[in-house]
Amino acid sequence: MKQHILVVNCGSSSLKYKIIALPDSATLLNGTVTGIAEKQGQHQLTLIQQGNAETTQQQRHFADFEAAFAQMDQDLEQFLGSVADAELTAIGHRVVHGGTTFTQPARLTDQVVDEIAALTELAPQHLPGNLQGIRLCLSRFADTPQLAVFDSAFHQSMPEHVYRYPVPQRWFTEFGIRRYGFHGSSHQYVASEAASILNKPLSQLNLISLHLGNGDSACAIRQGRSVDTSMGFTPLEGLMMGSRSGDLDASIPLYLQQKQGLSAEEIAHQLNFESGLQAICQSHDMREILSRAAQGEPDAELALDMFIYHVRKYIGAYLIALGEIDALIFTGGIGEHAEEVRARCCEGLEKFGLVLDQQRNLEADTSNADISHSHSPSRILVIATDEELQIARQVAEYLKSNT
Repeated sequence: MKQHILVVNCGSSSLKYKIIALPDSATLLNGTVTGIAEKQGQHQLTLIQQGNAETTQQQRHFADFEAAFAQMDQDLEQFLGSVADAELTAIGHRVVHGGTTFTQPARLTDQVVDEIAALTELAPQHLPGNLQGIRLCLSRFADTPQLAVFDSAFHQSMPEHVYRYPVPQRWFTEFGIRRYGFHGSSHQYVASEAASILNKPLSQLNLISLHLGNGDSACAIRQGRSVDTSMGFTPLEGLMMGSRSGDLDASIPLYLQQKQGLSAEEIAHQLNFESGLQAICQSHDMREILSRAAQGEPDAELALDMFIYHVRKYIGAYLIALGEIDALIFTGGIGEHAEEVRARCCEGLEKFGLVLDQQRNLEADTSNADISHSHSPSRILVIATDEELQIARQVAEYLKSNT
């Protein structure tokens, strides 16, 4: 029986929503509202019927998330009214942080929402928006099953010697200070796609997955399971990102508190929203940075060099951790579209069995592509991530197991 899963991804100023039909994995509706509460917002809707896609765009002011959800309601009515026998089976919400409480998808109840809210300080860029979307959907679709699917859940397979930090025992036992990891839906999806491309069971594959976008993370996958990832207690740790610092000497925030009088809130804001690429060259748009670097602009060149160095450092670390790999995967907005970044990340990796084919790399489009040389012992893959499809599949699996 065909299921129609609505997947909702609510950010700090954006709302993304898709209706995905299972089991054929077809996206039937794809909507976005961006610039919420800003002077000018944008709404884009794509409806796919019988293989034909019709896209409409409009610019207008969305005063708040209520206005954005009213637009989503209109889009859903348009879809449900135009597709015979279509009704929503369930709603899946992307939730960035599940802490130690949520290691699997969870049916949304008042108690679950309160438990998610208690984790807000662990992901201040993401969870407030996630919660707004959940609360609005619960009020609008009270009779439809709704689940939270957590980015951190895929990484619960990390061994203790990886997820523990070398800090006082009390920090771990009382405050839950440990590595959680994020982008789990993306890493899990591209790992399963890699298994299809390589025609091997996922349980037999060792992979390094690089999700490179505005937020960036690397994941070491052994026999299909996450065994290490670059993001940690929060999505701030790890690779250099669009506006987040990534790895940092822990003494720096303490120094700024003690010597400069900055509050914890001020430091957290600056590390999450004013750091990374944005801090080095006043932009977090990799397309712009690549263009400026090509023109010899020093700040853009430095930002690009730093970004690539951090990625390569994690590739090296995970090559050692895994011993050998079947494939290196690039995904996310930068990973899928920036061939120069991919090429520079792969420089000198031939000695580790990863040989890039320059022409294939240049020709790789938005679909899945093998960009490794035919003689490369391990593959280098570009895989378009689909977190919404991964979430929809997990929602369907939960319903199947709990009905």
